[in-house]
Amino acid sequence: MKSILLIGLGRFGKHVALQLNQLGHQVMAVDHREDRVNDILPYVTNGQIGDSTNADFLGSLGVKNFDVCIVAIGNDFQSSLETTSLLKELGAQFVVSRAARDVHAKFLLRNGADEVVYPEKQLAKWTAIRYSANHILDYIEIDGHHAIYEVDVPKEWLGRSIAQLDVRRKYNVNIMAVKQNGVIDIAVKPDTVLTKDKTLLVLGDYKAMHKCFHI
Repeated sequence: MKSILLIGLGRFGKHVALQLNQLGHQVMAVDHREDRVNDILPYVTNGQIGDSTNADFLGSLGVKNFDVCIVAIGNDFQSSLETTSLLKELGAQFVVSRAARDVHAKFLLRNGADEVVYPEKQLAKWTAIRYSANHILDYIEIDGHHAIYEVDVPKEWLGRSIAQLDVRRKYNVNIMAVKQNGVIDIAVKPDTVLTKDKTLLVLGDYKAMHKCFHI
């Protein structure tokens, strides 16, 4: 369990707060709008109404004591930038800031953000990959070169075992797990036979995945 300071309770910030609550973390939620703070209070440990660009207010929150500070401000880049910078000046351990554009990310990273997230850009990429091919069911980016895909079993693989296919040697792709009826089996064995009612969770670099699954 981590202690997290979440600043900005718009749509993105609210969803982050709800997810953190489900994961069992301690969250202090902050926004300048009272209605937003009141809405999220049942799902967080504490809530504060105030201006995060005010050094005195931000300092009163004890930012040094949080494992992670998340700046989820989305509609006011100047406030996001100032808040990010102030958090680092006040000794925040780790700052994650939301960016809407590449240029925003550059400024945020230069002014104190340890990491930057792009909710819209990341979702757009996921949507494009997920729905541009019929056989891709899910997608998780690992880094700039690797990803995990959930894919249907290719027709030419049906009825054959993992050992017979020898996917790792032929394509440099790793079959991490097999999913059947919503249940994931990570104990993939060489004699596991692939059938139409199964999907595969596979890991590899983009070029290898595209070649192997015709993405």
